[in-house]
Amino acid sequence: MARKAAWILIAGAFGALCAAPGATAKACKPVVNPYPGTRYDGVNLRRIRAIGVSCATARRVARGAHRKALDIPPVAPIRRFTWHRWRVSGDLRPASDVYVARRGGRRVKWRF
Repeated sequence: MARKAAWILIAGAFGALCAAPGATAKACKPVVNPYPGTRYDGVNLRRIRAIGVSCATARRVARGAHRKALDIPPVAPIRRFTWHRWRVSGDLRPASDVYVARRGGRRVKWRF
């Protein structure tokens, strides 16, 4: 009986891991005016979407990773870097920059 319970736990955990990529993104509040007194004064980090993390974490990741992204000179249309073990890529080609941060099965996406 203990073996059966163990297999049920393993199957449930595996099912949860497999379901994570298809999870729907939850919308979070924007980070309002993260760069006051700079040339980006009044520009928000908006359309923050979170998969596998809370909105508080998603907003913190967007704020911190984006601050680092602005320190990197734009040598290519796609920026790739890491921030606190999050793999971040930013596409600078659209009218508003689109960023995605990934860490395991968790994902945060935002626009600037």
